[in-house]
Amino acid sequence: MTTFYDIFNGDADGICALQQLRLEEPRESVLVTGVKRDVLLLARVDAGPGDELTVLDISLRTNAGELGRLLAQGARCRYFDHHAPGEIPVHASFSAFIDTAPDICTSLIVDRYLSGRQRIWAVVAAFGDNLVKSALRTAELLGLEALDTERLRELGEGINYNAYGTTVDDLHYHPADLFETLSHYSDPRDFIDGEPVFDVLRNACFDDLACADRIAAHSVNDTGAVFILPDAGWSRRVNGVFGNRLAQAHLLRAHAVLVTKDGGYTVSVRAPVARPEGADALCSQFESGGGRKAAAGINVLPESELTRFIAAFEQQFSA
Repeated sequence: MTTFYDIFNGDADGICALQQLRLEEPRESVLVTGVKRDVLLLARVDAGPGDELTVLDISLRTNAGELGRLLAQGARCRYFDHHAPGEIPVHASFSAFIDTAPDICTSLIVDRYLSGRQRIWAVVAAFGDNLVKSALRTAELLGLEALDTERLRELGEGINYNAYGTTVDDLHYHPADLFETLSHYSDPRDFIDGEPVFDVLRNACFDDLACADRIAAHSVNDTGAVFILPDAGWSRRVNGVFGNRLAQAHLLRAHAVLVTKDGGYTVSVRAPVARPEGADALCSQFESGGGRKAAAGINVLPESELTRFIAAFEQQFSA
C-alpha cells in the first residue's frame, strides 16, 4: 500500500503551497513539518518502495543526503522550492520544480504547476514571504478588490508569524494543526471569516511587534540596520515579521534581526527590497547559515562571531 508524505515548511509559503496542491489533489497523507528553521525534515521520513513524497519550501541542498537515501529505498518524490538547491539529482523517481528568482516563492511555483488553479492561496503565501510586489501582481490577475487583498496580506503575515520560534512550544499553533484547519476552506476569505485563528494570530502579532518596536537599532546607516532582540518568546516569534516590516519601511536598506540565545544568536537577514539579493551570500559565510537571495538566516551565530557578522553584513550591502 502506498503511503503519501507531505513534507513542508511550517511558514505561510509551505502551508499555502500544500493547500493549493491538496485542493487539486485530495489525499490522506502523513504531515511532516515544524518551525520555520526546522528544515532537516526528510530525516524524519522512512519511506519505501511505492511511497510518494511531496516536498515544499525546504532546501534541497540541506536535505540532499536524506533525499538520496529515500530514493534509494524506492520512494518517489516531487520537490517544489525556491532556495538555492545545489546539485539537483537526476533520478527516474525524482521531479524537481525549483526556481530561485528573488521575486518568486514556492507557492507561486505551485501556482505555475497548477496553471493558476487555487491562485488565491499563492497571493496569501507571497504576502507572507514579504514578496509584496509579486503578491499584488498575482492579486490583480484575480481581479481582487483592495479590501480583500489587504485581508489576504494580513492572513499571509499571520501564518508566517506563527512559524517563527525555536521550538513548536513558542508557536500559537503547530503548523500541521494550522494546515489541517485551513484545509477545510477552498477560499482563504472564508477561513478569515469562519475561524478565530485569524484574529488570534493578528492580535498576537500586533502585541509582539509592539515589543520589538521598543528596541533601538544596535547599528544603523544608510545601507543597513542591525537589531538585537532579547531572549524571549515574543522575540522568537516576531523576528521574521519584524524584519519584513523594516524592509518594507526602508526599501533601500538591508536589515538583520538577531535574537539572543544561549551563547549566541539566531539571525534573520533581509536584503533591500529595491535590490533583493545578497542575503544568501552573506549567511552562507557562517556555519548553519543559508536561505535565498532576498531573505536568509543563520540558525546559530556564536557570540564571538557577532563582530565578524556585522562587518560582513555592512560589506555585503554597502554597494
